[in-house]
Amino acid sequence: MTDQPIFEAEYVEQRSRATTFFRYFLVIPHLIVLSLWGFAAFFAVIAAWFAIVLTGRYPEGLYNFVAGLLRYSTAATAYYLLLTDQYPPFSGDTDAYPAHLRTPPPKAEYDRLKTLFRIILAIPPAIIAYAMSIVASLAAFVAWFVIVITGKQPKGLQDATVLGVSYQQRANAYMLLLTEDWPSFNDPQAALAGA
Repeated sequence: MTDQPIFEAEYVEQRSRATTFFRYFLVIPHLIVLSLWGFAAFFAVIAAWFAIVLTGRYPEGLYNFVAGLLRYSTAATAYYLLLTDQYPPFSGDTDAYPAHLRTPPPKAEYDRLKTLFRIILAIPPAIIAYAMSIVASLAAFVAWFVIVITGKQPKGLQDATVLGVSYQQRANAYMLLLTEDWPSFNDPQAALAGA
């Protein structure tokens, strides 16, 4: 079993032209909530870093708080990047949302050394995540025009956006100390399906 989060996004070809046209305004309330939750999570991750380095354990309450933020940010990002027309919930409970992230439960024991040097170890995944965010943003930018004109989301643009968001969220899980291993380049869901 992998400790990597798994991103899933349902593909629906027919899309709403109106909500797509106004998407960047509709997402503003989520950006405000994400900013506030992210600010609090910053301190939760610092506290978790100390807890893991000292005890080898990620306190469950902190883990759930940070994992909830990651699930919520995934849903809001998916909405913002046109992976779905359904308005996301204002919570980390996104299992019923058409584009969601499944996070693994906290591990019983975390590697203290990997956690101690995480800020250095996270540099390569952060660079790759930045590049993948550009891929997802460019695909969504093109998709915005296509959807507004035709009312349909091309599968290729959806796949490019999913690729970018999927890696980006795995990297975020690594940087938020939710996982210990570098984010995989391939989708863990595909690896599990092939097993």
